[in-house]
Amino acid sequence: MTESEPAVQASSIPISRRSVVLDFLGSMNLAITIFVIIAIASAIGTVLKQNEPYTDYIIKFGPFWHEFFLTLNLYDIYSASWFAVLLAFLMTSTSVCIYRNAPRMLQEMRNFRLNSKLKSIKLIEGARTWRLNGDEESAIKNITLLFSVQGYKTKIKHHDDRVIVAGMRGRWNRLGYILGHMGMIVVPLGFIMDSTMDIAFLEWSGKRSIDKTSIYVKDMPKESQLQPDTLFSFRGNISISEGQKTNFTLLRVRDGSLVQYLPFAIELKDFRVEHYDSGAPKSFESDLIIIDKDKDVQFEQTIAVNKPLYYRGYTIYQASFGDGGSKLKLKIWPFYDYKKRVLEVDTVVRGERVLDTAQGQLTLEIIDFKKYNVRPAQVGDPKGKKFVNDGSSFVFKVRDKSGQAREYNNYMSPVIQDGRYIFISGMRTNPSDAYRYLHIPADDNFTVNRFMNFHAQLNNSERAQAIAIKTVSSALENAPGKDKYKGDVVKTMMDLLDRFNFGGFDAIKRHINKAEISNEEKNKMAEAYQKVLNTLMQAIYMDVLRQEGVDDKKPISDAQQAFYFDALATLSGLHLYGTPFYAQLADFTHVESSGLSIARLPGKNVFYFGSLMTIIGIFLLLYLNQQRLWAVIYKDESGQPMLVFAGSGSRNTADFKRHYQQVVEKLERVLGLNK
Repeated sequence: MTESEPAVQASSIPISRRSVVLDFLGSMNLAITIFVIIAIASAIGTVLKQNEPYTDYIIKFGPFWHEFFLTLNLYDIYSASWFAVLLAFLMTSTSVCIYRNAPRMLQEMRNFRLNSKLKSIKLIEGARTWRLNGDEESAIKNITLLFSVQGYKTKIKHHDDRVIVAGMRGRWNRLGYILGHMGMIVVPLGFIMDSTMDIAFLEWSGKRSIDKTSIYVKDMPKESQLQPDTLFSFRGNISISEGQKTNFTLLRVRDGSLVQYLPFAIELKDFRVEHYDSGAPKSFESDLIIIDKDKDVQFEQTIAVNKPLYYRGYTIYQASFGDGGSKLKLKIWPFYDYKKRVLEVDTVVRGERVLDTAQGQLTLEIIDFKKYNVRPAQVGDPKGKKFVNDGSSFVFKVRDKSGQAREYNNYMSPVIQDGRYIFISGMRTNPSDAYRYLHIPADDNFTVNRFMNFHAQLNNSERAQAIAIKTVSSALENAPGKDKYKGDVVKTMMDLLDRFNFGGFDAIKRHINKAEISNEEKNKMAEAYQKVLNTLMQAIYMDVLRQEGVDDKKPISDAQQAFYFDALATLSGLHLYGTPFYAQLADFTHVESSGLSIARLPGKNVFYFGSLMTIIGIFLLLYLNQQRLWAVIYKDESGQPMLVFAGSGSRNTADFKRHYQQVVEKLERVLGLNK
C-alpha cells in the first residue's frame, strides 16, 4: 500500500469532487451573491421596524401582506433561519478563500525571489542594464544602502554566476487581504453569538414556549420563564417606577414574550428628565441601585443615554421613560341622570374601576398620564410665545361587558380657543383613528360646573316642565284662549327637549323630515320648533344662572351669552360622545418610570474585534502597495562586470513608474553609471 492510499480512503469525496466543491465555496460570484442578499435583508430590517406587536403590522400592511411578511420572517430578520444560513455560507466561503490563498500569500511576504533567473529579470518591463566601472563589493554595498534609504527591506544572495540584491516594501499588503477576510468571518460569528438562535433552539426542542396571553409576569407559565444562565445572549426591556425594583426583563419574541430573570435586582431610586421649550425631551437619566445578594454587592450608579451601566457581563441602557403609575383623583360627572351625584374616584395609571352608569356597568381603564402637553403657539401670539403648554392630561378607556372599548384623552385645565376657555376631551373607537374632540365651555370660575348643571337641568324633566309651564303662562298671559293652547305648547316643548337631549338638533331635524308635508311647511316647522325649544332652554339656562347668584333682572353679559351658545353646540353632539359620564382630572401625584434596555451580548466584543480586523485589512490593501526591486551583478562573456536593475509593483502602476525612475536616477548617480 502506498503512502497516498490512506489519505484517499480517509475521505469519502474524490479529489476532483472536493476541488469542485472548494471552487464553488471559494468563488467570488458566490461571495458577491451572498453579500447582496445580506445587504438587501439588512436594508429591509432597517426600514421595517423589527419585533413590533403584530397588530401594528396588520393595521399598517393589511392581513394579506402581514401573513406574507410573517412567512418570510421579515419582522425578525436577524434571527430568521434563512439569515443564519446566509451568514454560515458567507463564513464558509470566506474560510475557503483564506484556506486556499493565505499560505501562498504568507510565503510571498517572506519570499524575496533571490533565486530568480537573470533572463526573467531582464524581461521585466522597464529593466535597465549598465556596465559597472568600479568594485563589485562596493557596488553591492551602495545598492543595499540605497534600497534601505528608500524604505526597502533588503537581502543579498551570492550565486556562482551572479549576485542578487533584492528589496521589498509594502509586504503587509498581503496581510491586509488575510485580515479583511478573517474579519468577514469574525463579524458574522459575533453576530450569531448575539442572535436569538438559542431561543429558536429552545422552542424547537420543546423546552420553552412563547407566552402570548399573560398580561402580568406572575401569570406566565414556567415554560416562558428563563433563568439567568439559560440564554447565551439576549436583549430585553423593562419599565421600573420610582422606588420600585425588579430582577427580570421581558424579551419580545414575535407576537409573544419571555421573561428573563437576572442574577441581581435593579432598583430605581430617582428619575429626572429635562425638556426643550417645544416639549421634546432634552435629556433623561436614572439613579439605579444594583442589589446582588449572591455576591454580597450593592452599589448606586447614574445612567443616561449613551452612558450605560456594566455589571457581570450585563449592560443596562437608558432607553426611554414614561408614567410609573401616577396617582390620579378623578371626578365622574354623570350624563342623562340628574339624580346621580358626582363620584370622586382615586385611581392610578394602569388601574381599573367598575362604574355603575345609565348604560349599566362600565370599566374605566386608566392608560396613561402626561404632565405636560406642549404645542406650537398661534402665529402672532400676543405674548410672543413660540410654544404653549396646555397642562396635564390623562388617557383612559371605557369598556362595556362585551369587551368593546372607546379611548378618551381628557385635559385637566381649560385651554383658550377663539378667545374663550374650553375643556377638551378627545375620543376615538380605534387606536389607529384620530381623536374627535368634545369642547366643554368653561364658566366664569374656569370650571365645568355650570355646563354640568345646565345639562342636568335639561334632563330633569320635572324641573324642566315646571319652567316650561311658567314660561308658556307668561308668554300667553294676555292671549285669548290661552288655557286651550297652553298644554299643547308645554307638551311640544318637552317633546323637543327630550329629542334634543338624546340626539341633538339632528334628532329634531329627522323628526321634521318624517312629516308628510311640503318642504316649505317643513322649513316653517323647523323655525317654529327652534323658537319654542330655544325659549325653553334659555329659561332653563337663566334658572342655572340664578342658582349661581346671577341677578336675573339684569341682562346677561356677552360672556354668559357666548357660554350659552357654546354649550348648545356641545350638547347637540353629546350623544356621539359614547359614554354616559365625563371623567375630569381633579388632582394628581406624578410618578415617573424609567425604560431600561438590559442586554447580555458576549458577541459584541467579537463583533468589534472582527470590524477592527476588517478596517485594518482594508487600510493595508488600499494604502500599502507591495513593491519589489532587484539588482543583479554578473560578468559578461568578456569578463566585464554588468548590472541589471528591475522593479515591479502590485498596483498603482503610474505611481510606481515615477518611483522606479527616481530610483534609477539615484542609482546612476551613486554608482557613476553611464546613462
